[in-house]
Amino acid sequence: MNFFKRLWREVPRGGIVPSGWRMAWYEPQRQVGVYTAMPLHWVGRMLREFRHRVNLAVTAPTIEQEQVFELRRAHRDRERLAEEYSKGYMAGWHECFEACLQAVEEEITDADEVWKMGAALTGSTTTQREN
Repeated sequence: MNFFKRLWREVPRGGIVPSGWRMAWYEPQRQVGVYTAMPLHWVGRMLREFRHRVNLAVTAPTIEQEQVFELRRAHRDRERLAEEYSKGYMAGWHECFEACLQAVEEEITDADEVWKMGAALTGSTTTQREN
């Protein structure tokens, strides 16, 4: 293991890079650049890229799992759209109901005025009829 430590050096951000060494890769989480001697940095990059691609291929979901994820995503989208539609529909229904209720109340108050006007035209002194 000590042999591999001689092949590369980890230099933190702002550190001094040894002459003749080139960056093989950078690790942003640790903010460390990994440097190797001049011709080895290509090999280091290649091995790191190969390991990364193999890891992606091994951990990637299968086609069936991806289809299940897509179906669930589509179902959630449809449910979300249906919920938004129903909220808007119910809000419109409440608004319409309130407007109709207000119109009916206005008609009821207008009907009382018609009785009052009819009594005034006939010359009756009582404004309210007895049942």
